[in-house]
Amino acid sequence: MHHPEQPAGQRPKINRVEVYWTTVTYRAIFIYVVLAIAIAVAVVYLMDPAWVSNTVDRFDRMVGADLNTPAPVSAGEVRFVNLDGTVKVKQLNSVTWMVADLNTTLDKGDLIQTGPDGLARLSFPDGTTYTVKADTLVRVEENSVANDKSTNVAVHINSGTVDLATPQWDSPHSRAEISFADARASMKQNSRADVRSDAAKNEGDITIVAGSADVRKGDQDVELNKWERATISGSGSEIVKSNVLAPPDLLKPLNLEPLIEPDPKQATIHFEWKPVPDAVEYVLKVGSTSSFNKVAAEKHVNTTDADVTGLDAGDYYWAVIAVGPNKKESDPSDSRKFTLVSQGKSQEMLLQVDPPVLHGDLVEITGRTEPNAALIVNGQPVADISADGRFRYFTEPLAKGSQTIVITGQNRRGGTAIQRVQIVIP
Repeated sequence: MHHPEQPAGQRPKINRVEVYWTTVTYRAIFIYVVLAIAIAVAVVYLMDPAWVSNTVDRFDRMVGADLNTPAPVSAGEVRFVNLDGTVKVKQLNSVTWMVADLNTTLDKGDLIQTGPDGLARLSFPDGTTYTVKADTLVRVEENSVANDKSTNVAVHINSGTVDLATPQWDSPHSRAEISFADARASMKQNSRADVRSDAAKNEGDITIVAGSADVRKGDQDVELNKWERATISGSGSEIVKSNVLAPPDLLKPLNLEPLIEPDPKQATIHFEWKPVPDAVEYVLKVGSTSSFNKVAAEKHVNTTDADVTGLDAGDYYWAVIAVGPNKKESDPSDSRKFTLVSQGKSQEMLLQVDPPVLHGDLVEITGRTEPNAALIVNGQPVADISADGRFRYFTEPLAKGSQTIVITGQNRRGGTAIQRVQIVIP
């Protein structure tokens, strides 16, 4: 095949490709990204404004929260008012557990888990409190307010023990519930209950300490009154209702009372409690932990008092069990803590209390004391004491009218101080 030869020195024709460049600055890219995010947020906000608000609140808490300066309680929030030991939270949209603090607010679906030494008290906007005991896993089920101002709050126990207390509600249609195993209990106002659940066996029980409650399981509905118990023994079983022997109310020593003795080992510690009808015997236990896995003293008596000697200086818990005619024991009483201190040369301590702040029927107490001091507010321990001695405490819901709040302190030298604060709950 013949190819025509090109004249010498003539090159093949090349088509030119022109490339046009547009310079884009970092500032322009940033503006475009911000606009895209703003449009996306606007669309999501129109679809679900509550989700956007909650996300912004959580972001603010993550980047700007100061653990030593807890945020004030806001209306509508579920939050911790007392923490002790190991307490963790896993929020609904998170896959990780975080350590709980007094800034942590809770939403529907959030999980709370306490360790072997943990305890957490949750406060709902209606004044209902749930005290999550050690080795317990719970989930916030409900927290809503209807148009008629009635509230609906609920917690589910996966496993462990929870005590709950309801206040006098502003609306008669308000509800406070707790679910466990296959049952759900609806508490009446001004009521208290102890609830236990074993997820592995799908069983549990609820004991009414004050007031009353309705317990439902499937088509069954049982009403419980004070010192009555409903037991759930697994799927398909009926609710078993029974009377329980009440534990005694403790009198002395007072909760968190410092007992100052020249020689603690030789001191006689006197314990007193109220009598229980039908009880024929009482068991007094004194231990170094609230679970009494280390018992320092145990006495069986048929009176409502007992003396114990031989205790070393330190912190102790005590509780009493009532025993009926058939050797059936009551639940242990609420444990109380006292401190046995060797008397030192100085008995003075620093305790300054700021003006109280009212949050509905809760009172916020703040002030300053000595580092490593122990504080008691109305018989309850103060866990939130910083390294510089600043402290913060929320009382339990208080009745309307004039109230006296007593703050008692004790330092490591054996010094004590007491402050009394007058406040009116409207």
